[in-house]
Amino acid sequence: MAQTVFERAGGFAAVRKIVSALYDRIFESERLSPFFEGVSMPRLIDHQTKFVSALMGGPASITDEQLRRAHARLDLCDADFDAMTALFREVLEDAGLDPADIDYTVREMTCKKPHVVSRRV
Repeated sequence: MAQTVFERAGGFAAVRKIVSALYDRIFESERLSPFFEGVSMPRLIDHQTKFVSALMGGPASITDEQLRRAHARLDLCDADFDAMTALFREVLEDAGLDPADIDYTVREMTCKKPHVVSRRV
């Protein structure tokens, strides 16, 4: 049986490290860091670890409706999502994932864009 990207990446512990590294970069971003002011980071990292695990074919699942509810108040635009996705790709590359696995995971994330972005500019 073929392994999932989640398994090849190293499971939940490895994905949690990827997510933590992503937020380190987000907090350095003038564009993205304001979205996370006052947010409980341990809780967010737990949720994002599940989300990224699901993107990678892991055992977690996040519904499109959960994504819409979680992001509705943020009023995110395409450029916000694209900036996050670019940082996500960089973190996956730095984690040493195979280029095909990176492309797959970023493509899966991009499929979620309509459920995250609420403002088109």
